[in-house]
Amino acid sequence: MRLFVALDIPDMVAQSLLLIGGGVPGARWMGREQLHLTLRFIGETDGRQGRDIDDALTTIAAPGFALELHGVGTFGSREPRQLWAGVRTNPALMHLQKKIETALQRVGFEAEQRKFTPHVTLARLKAVSKPKLIEYLSHHALYTSAAFDVTAFQLYRSTPTPNGSLYTVER
Repeated sequence: MRLFVALDIPDMVAQSLLLIGGGVPGARWMGREQLHLTLRFIGETDGRQGRDIDDALTTIAAPGFALELHGVGTFGSREPRQLWAGVRTNPALMHLQKKIETALQRVGFEAEQRKFTPHVTLARLKAVSKPKLIEYLSHHALYTSAAFDVTAFQLYRSTPTPNGSLYTVER
């Protein structure tokens, strides 16, 4: 199983993200069912590891908090490969992410080497028009979602398909 830990995006926020999707030829836009905010990618696991992960994550306690998406950007400086909506600075989100990281390390997973950059992926990019991408980024630079309450996180399974990954909540 290919697993990751993420926050679900509420419908009202997802709708606002879907409304700003488009205008970049060659972008593969995410559908509603693919919108989430990854807290920790875990990767391929077996059944025993899955149980250990579940046990570790159920021990995490953190207060709920409000979250707001803000701005757009890309990953991949020379050849942009992903378009995303960012997150307004939020210490409570960073605290939760660190607790998840620590819990996974306790059950034997290596520390994540990449810096945590909270975001919601909007589109996968491959050979897109750079002028159109720059236009999109400029036009949506001030995007801000409604604030929403975060009261839980989920463990997801990712199943790759030719049309993008399918995400299923495991816990």
